[in-house]
Amino acid sequence: MNITLRVWRQANAASQGRMVTYQVQDVSEDMSFLEMLDLLNEDLTAKGEEPVAFDHDCREGICGMCGVVINGTAHGRGNSPVATTTCQLHMRSFSDGAVIDVEPWRAGSFPVIKDLVVNRSAFDRIIQAGGFVSVSTGAAPEAHANAVSKLKADRAFDAATCIGCGACVAACPNHSGMLFAAAKITHLAMLPQGQPERPLRIKKMVAAHDEEGFGGCTNIGECAAVCPKEIPLDVIGQLNRDLLASLFKRDGK
Repeated sequence: MNITLRVWRQANAASQGRMVTYQVQDVSEDMSFLEMLDLLNEDLTAKGEEPVAFDHDCREGICGMCGVVINGTAHGRGNSPVATTTCQLHMRSFSDGAVIDVEPWRAGSFPVIKDLVVNRSAFDRIIQAGGFVSVSTGAAPEAHANAVSKLKADRAFDAATCIGCGACVAACPNHSGMLFAAAKITHLAMLPQGQPERPLRIKKMVAAHDEEGFGGCTNIGECAAVCPKEIPLDVIGQLNRDLLASLFKRDGK
């Protein structure tokens, strides 16, 4: 396959970026999208040019670092109807001769560091605000000590699959991070260990979300449509219910 790439190049946060066109030849349809970018960078390096900076780590769809906007869609889909991470998107999803636009997440809360790399530490600060439980450390408790219904356990596991990639923010017209925050809040709210801090947690995490400059949720649903882990939109409904309930709790307790 021969591919035409139009890639966002930006030297640093203070620089003005622009789209630069590259030709990538002899692309195997079995390559992942990131392997195709590796091929481009090998060619650029051989020519003495600056390679394209992009985030990646596990390349197994687990860490969430690889996110970029491909042809206007967070993580990209090509001809595939299924949302996935960029590292798990394969070139067989594109046609020979395709023209592909590659851009970073575009959100004020995710400032560009260089090229396709953005600073997503705002998500870390939302977690630091309340995405944890304060429990005694030590030996693991007996598995049956705190019974959890299968319905709640399944919902907790489903919400916990969020990898914090930021696709929800990149896809949302409001640049809202509510799907991310709601997933983190929901998976703890379903478990006994998360109950003592539940009212205070929701207040702190929503406040941190707003302080970071993320937009408000207007239930458009683009976030869930591009989520590679298929976090359901209804976790935002649970966040709203928990937030409303927390307002009637004194001192968040």
